[in-house]
Amino acid sequence: MTTCGIVLAAGAGTRFGGPKGLARAGDGTPWVATVVRTLRDAGCDPVIVVVGAAADAVAALVPAGAVVAPAEDWSDGLSASVRAGLSAAAETPAEAALIVPVDVPDLTASACRRVMAGAGRASLRRARYEGAPGHPVLIGRDHWYRVAAELTGDRGAGAYLRDHVADAVECADLWHGQDVDHRAAPA
Repeated sequence: MTTCGIVLAAGAGTRFGGPKGLARAGDGTPWVATVVRTLRDAGCDPVIVVVGAAADAVAALVPAGAVVAPAEDWSDGLSASVRAGLSAAAETPAEAALIVPVDVPDLTASACRRVMAGAGRASLRRARYEGAPGHPVLIGRDHWYRVAAELTGDRGAGAYLRDHVADAVECADLWHGQDVDHRAAPA
């Protein structure tokens, strides 16, 4: 089965203090480059990066070979980013999409592979960390249109995944599952 990766990097990051698509690790590596590499290492092809706030600056950080997909209506919230990602995915032969936000620079390829394992066009899967839902999320191609149609405002696919009883894939032994909501304090 072919799976594309979708990195959601379109938000303004108001709580974070700026677009997370521009965030960098302590060594200067852009989070977006790290997350793209992780998805590639997991076997995702292609990897799509959804941009919005500071679109040109974020796109400049996207590694060669990854697809940049603009979310023109990014200010409408997370739903716009997911829709843009799924729309770009529909232009590929992928049978599923593995979706992650850009603010998970510590995400492991092994957690991605576990969520992807055995998935198909009709699959809905979501990583769990000690029972709490997290990322990555896998959405089979058969669901893309319905997911996109149901999304509104600053909400992702969580309600759809709950309503359609997505498979829970425990990944706490592979990664902590936490996104980064605040900038690290200067040393």
